[in-house]
Amino acid sequence: MLIGIDASRAVAAERTGTENYCLHLIRALVELGSAHRFRLYLNEPPTDDALPCGDGVEWRLIPFPRLWTHLRLGWEVTLRPPDVLYVPSHVIPLIHPRRSVATVHDLGYLYYPEAHTRWSRWYLGWSTRHNARASRRVIVDSLATRDDLVRWYGVDPAKTVVAYPAGVRDLAPVADPDKIASVRRRYDTGERYVLYVGTLQPRKNLETLVRAFAQLARRSLLPRDTRLVLAGRRGWLTEELDAAIAASGCAERIVLPGYVAGEDLATLLSGALAFVMPSWYEGFGLPVLEAMACGTPVVCSRAASLPEVAGDAALLFDPADEGGLAAALARLAAEPALRAELALRGLRRARAFTWERCAEIVLATLEEVASEGARGT
Repeated sequence: MLIGIDASRAVAAERTGTENYCLHLIRALVELGSAHRFRLYLNEPPTDDALPCGDGVEWRLIPFPRLWTHLRLGWEVTLRPPDVLYVPSHVIPLIHPRRSVATVHDLGYLYYPEAHTRWSRWYLGWSTRHNARASRRVIVDSLATRDDLVRWYGVDPAKTVVAYPAGVRDLAPVADPDKIASVRRRYDTGERYVLYVGTLQPRKNLETLVRAFAQLARRSLLPRDTRLVLAGRRGWLTEELDAAIAASGCAERIVLPGYVAGEDLATLLSGALAFVMPSWYEGFGLPVLEAMACGTPVVCSRAASLPEVAGDAALLFDPADEGGLAAALARLAAEPALRAELALRGLRRARAFTWERCAEIVLATLEEVASEGARGT
């Protein structure tokens, strides 16, 4: 069977959620599916050696500056169709093979439209509906996303397949004090810090995190040398975040080091007092698992899929409850035994999610769709 995969998101220079999903799932699919051939469609050459290559894997580089998916990729898969087309992190081309499958990650734009431009809301809504219609099966990251598709777009639950992703591969606790000290110096985190990792954008609810941290600072409920580190590239509409930092009264204790990846990410997570995911909405929330895999205590909101992902291995709060978040962080700072217990639970929880298991479910779905085509159904 020839499996075509839109790998354009996997070759992004700075990978976060959906880009990491695309890369690590492709790697796991290739490792698992040695009986099949894979054709990876790329819009630009990879910037590193993370994408699989070799026997059974063909890269099809299709340089095209605009409308790459709907014009160039659509033309390619029409002229030389694979047995099944899989789109893990974007949208199925308008002209596509009859046997196509896509992953829908979340419907956050419906819950928090103010976090998106009018154009972005329209495109996200159109692309989600298109994926739901064009896919023989719709892969989803969580039961929460499946329920959203059923609720908002009337998708038949039988058409959906839940395949839980995992975090960045090979993340593990870093115990080397010299490495931790070096990364702390490089990113100016200080000895004690609360950490967020992800894109800086409105739906991540970072203003609430800043205000909660400022509340703790004013009440001296955190040691004076504790910093708040917001690691990630800037998205759009970050003016409110900048304003919240400026008004916090502790701006000198809030650090924005930019994008962090690779070994530095594992070290930064391992050295943190706590990891916080305060989002208004997440289709899954990969950084939660990444923090747990590094033995970092996690505090996250009760929004959408996050309780499903975190299980009993995190402290949860309502995303609108600044005081609840502040109380959770104060508990972690004051109770070493709680930090140790959450770290242990988190390590166990992270091991329950693997790319191998995710790939098994996705590959079985692709095989099923391809076989339906072979039978003419």
